[in-house]
Amino acid sequence: SETDFLWPAGEPQLRHVETDVLIPKMMREKAKERCAEKVLAFNHCCKETGFLMVFKCREENSALKECLTRHYKDPAFFEECKQDYIKEKLEYQTTGIPAKKRSQKLPTSM
Repeated sequence: SETDFLWPAGEPQLRHVETDVLIPKMMREKAKERCAEKVLAFNHCCKETGFLMVFKCREENSALKECLTRHYKDPAFFEECKQDYIKEKLEYQTTGIPAKKRSQKLPTSM
């Protein structure tokens, strides 16, 4: 089963670049948000130790990798990101405004 949720005309066909590059990119961004605590811990460790980070930050690095990998390998997370991608794609096709710019283009009252 491809997905439980279908768009009115069925789910749009996705190109290989979308499933192999763009959706995984979205997954990486969202995984970093969900692993934010571990990202901060690793970054903090690296800043504190400088060149010795390879040795001193192993624990933080492996905790971060484990968190990110858990998300990357989760089929439900892929499906969630795929649905978000499709939603953004359809909104772009409707409005002509990319998702990143859409939030900035809200009308302001004068």
